[in-house]
Amino acid sequence: MTGCIELGSPAKINLFLKVTGKRPDGYHNLASLMGCISLSDRVVLRTGVAAITVTCSFPGVPEDRSNLAVQAAELFYERYPATDRVAIEIEKQIPVGAGLGGGSSNAATVLRGLNAHYGQPFSVSQLIRMGTSIGADVPFFLFGRPALATGIGDRLTAFDGLDRWKVVVIYPGFSIPTASVYKKLNLGLTKCENHLKSFSLKQNGFIPARHLCNDLETVVIPRYPEIAAVKKKLLENGATGALMSGSGSSVFGLFADSQTARLAGKALGSQYGGAVFVADLLV
Repeated sequence: MTGCIELGSPAKINLFLKVTGKRPDGYHNLASLMGCISLSDRVVLRTGVAAITVTCSFPGVPEDRSNLAVQAAELFYERYPATDRVAIEIEKQIPVGAGLGGGSSNAATVLRGLNAHYGQPFSVSQLIRMGTSIGADVPFFLFGRPALATGIGDRLTAFDGLDRWKVVVIYPGFSIPTASVYKKLNLGLTKCENHLKSFSLKQNGFIPARHLCNDLETVVIPRYPEIAAVKKKLLENGATGALMSGSGSSVFGLFADSQTARLAGKALGSQYGGAVFVADLLV
């Protein structure tokens, strides 16, 4: 069944991330408010081929089955009896190892794209269950809208209390392995509990000054002080609030208006090269 599908594969940011405990399987339970932004990769799916392949010219992106996009395709074809397979092409814009979920987004995009190509054999809830076995962030990207994520990130509740913030994302030029951050996390040093005690989804919505918090900063900032410096730069350039996304290394600032965000992006772009992105929070 030959076809060609081109899809956007958006990045995400964590507007708060509280780690609530460690599980016996090695994962951590968390509570996180997640939203997609308009920064995105482009994924091209070419069906009607004999074997699953992936190509991507971006440095550091694997072109074998360690790529989550390949794992997503393999899982889809395990569940759906097609005789053909898919060639995956990924054009990266989302930095790698940056806490923006690029690999998980690519995997979710492959699942969505193949499901559409073959006539929607799986429901969204079935795709989400499939995505959970690939990575903790994959279900969120399949969910398709801002969400409060709990469990390992796989239990999702839609969240409608976000404003249309402009977002400036800065990638400081290095990646941070997620597993190493969680391994070094000391739950006794986490700090987001107090920030979120008064968190009311229905009554107050998301208030950056009150709710921007990421427990993983307690591990990352002592080892990478550049993260704190980037947050400071964003605030100095007009951000309402700034936070590391996920396990880092990217930092984002929320801006109330487009002009201030564009000016901040331009000013900071001269310091961080091509690793500054001005985007919209997708609500």
